[in-house]
Amino acid sequence: MSESSIGRVVEEVAREFGRERWRLMDIARGVQQRLGCVNSQAMDAIASWLNISRVEVEGFVTFYSFLSKEPKGRIVIRLCDDVIDQMAGYEEVRRGFEAALGISLGQTTPDGAFTLERTACIGMCDQGPAALVNDVVVTNLSSDKARNIVRSLRENPRPERLVQRFGSGNNAHPLVRSMVENNIRKAGPIVFSEQARGEAIRKAVAIRPAEVIRAIKTARLRGRGGAGFPAGMKWEFARAAEGSPKYVICNADEGEPGTFKDRVLLTEMPDRVFAGLTIAGYAIGASEGIVYLRAEYAYLRRYLEHILDRRRADGLLGQKICGKAGFNFDIRIQMGAGAYICGEETALINSCEGRRGEPRTRPPFPAQRGYLDCPTVVNNVETLACVTRIMEAGPATFCEHGTPQSSGTKLLSVSGDCSLPGVYEVPMGITLRDVLEMCGADEAAAVQVGGPSREMVGPAQYGRTIDYDDLATGGAVLVFGPDRSIPKIVSAFMDFFVHESCGECTPCRVGTRLIKEQIDRILAGRGEPKDIDELLQLGETIKQTSRCGLGQASPNPVLMTIKGFRHVYEELVSPDPHGYQRSFDLTESVREAERIAGRRSIHHREVRT
Repeated sequence: MSESSIGRVVEEVAREFGRERWRLMDIARGVQQRLGCVNSQAMDAIASWLNISRVEVEGFVTFYSFLSKEPKGRIVIRLCDDVIDQMAGYEEVRRGFEAALGISLGQTTPDGAFTLERTACIGMCDQGPAALVNDVVVTNLSSDKARNIVRSLRENPRPERLVQRFGSGNNAHPLVRSMVENNIRKAGPIVFSEQARGEAIRKAVAIRPAEVIRAIKTARLRGRGGAGFPAGMKWEFARAAEGSPKYVICNADEGEPGTFKDRVLLTEMPDRVFAGLTIAGYAIGASEGIVYLRAEYAYLRRYLEHILDRRRADGLLGQKICGKAGFNFDIRIQMGAGAYICGEETALINSCEGRRGEPRTRPPFPAQRGYLDCPTVVNNVETLACVTRIMEAGPATFCEHGTPQSSGTKLLSVSGDCSLPGVYEVPMGITLRDVLEMCGADEAAAVQVGGPSREMVGPAQYGRTIDYDDLATGGAVLVFGPDRSIPKIVSAFMDFFVHESCGECTPCRVGTRLIKEQIDRILAGRGEPKDIDELLQLGETIKQTSRCGLGQASPNPVLMTIKGFRHVYEELVSPDPHGYQRSFDLTESVREAERIAGRRSIHHREVRT
């Protein structure tokens, strides 16, 4: 395409979004959709139209994994490689795709038709191996299915034709038409209770905003994203903060490997989520709400936009909501572009502003200066669903469940070595043993509670409780049977953190790689006893010196597993019988020098016993 044609495409897209710098994400996504990439000429044009530097645009495009400055295939197959998908057969599926396409991961077919990539968790661990074919989700893959998918796409290059049957619930909705299954194994009394559409908002606007905040505080609702910060306190800070306008943001960017509960909520309970966001807007005095929807859930966007339109028509969004004079509030959906770090609230805000999803230094906190430097509340999907139920049934009903410190219920995304993977709504304070019994994990040898950034526990600790005082979790529960290698699981977790680090600070950017290399040396049989303590020291250094929560949590896979399963590591390490440093491969270290010199190097005499 000529430079002038590219310029016209950029102009059309930029005008669609008002040439606003803070809509760079939408503009970049729109340009890529039209051109197949955001190439050099497109970057120049975007920078010119938005009156920003070219380096800002390129830095933005290269940060997000779903954006590209190089052309990709007309069909991009993103194969999920998280640890649960690996357990389910990822390698066989990868080989099936590679054989059918005649390319390897990261390559594009010579005819420009297909690109094959790996991607982090796409929220389908309960039905993996899974992949995204453009925006179409394909689940329960096998090597044979991979070959059939390629054959079908060669005959008819329309990914939506891959969906031969529809999944449960609203996955069969005409605006979704997905093969995804909800797998709701246990519906509890809060989040999955019967909906009374509009009732929560009507009750909220019938009282003062301060009374709404008091109700949320009385319910002792804590953020369901994992950190557990009191929701009512966050709202109170934002309402009292100076500055206007104010904003509320729904964090729908669940990227923690093993987490998929928000996917189910957005599919089956979007009215409850949008009502909670609206109530938050009323409580803090905001007139605009944003749903930051992860790129992996783009298949739900048209359906969610339809639900928003219906709410506007019913007077639940827009002007004078539920007849309340002066309460004007609306919601827009902001798509992400593939970056796990954007689950952190300040990185998410940066992304909403059209910037790289890098965490901000705090203070100031978002409640003081967040989106567009205005007071902002960020709550996740499940938290907002709880808000709606609290306003429907009252704080006392919510507090009937859970514990005094962790009230209500918790949604768990359970996957791995169990017979009933899926979503469970359980009371806060439930024991891990009870959860394992519900999901059919009779032979669980280890359980990762809360995703890679949290804690792995063994059978002796299954009596511990899932709440904010013991085993805190954003929702992920990953079950591992007796045949799984814990160090291999840790290696996969560290590979995830290496890939998802924003690169802003050295401890996280470099330290995660060093841990990954050390674990892999141990797995390769080149580990020494001192390596275990060195891993602990390195992990603590990263934890104490990293800039944001991701970096601070990134060494947890190795720190927690050495703490709870040290014997597993000790079985894999041993001193070299000849006193050599086993972690140093002399042959490998001189390989490049041999290539340059054009001859083999005689660097040591092998000692035989």
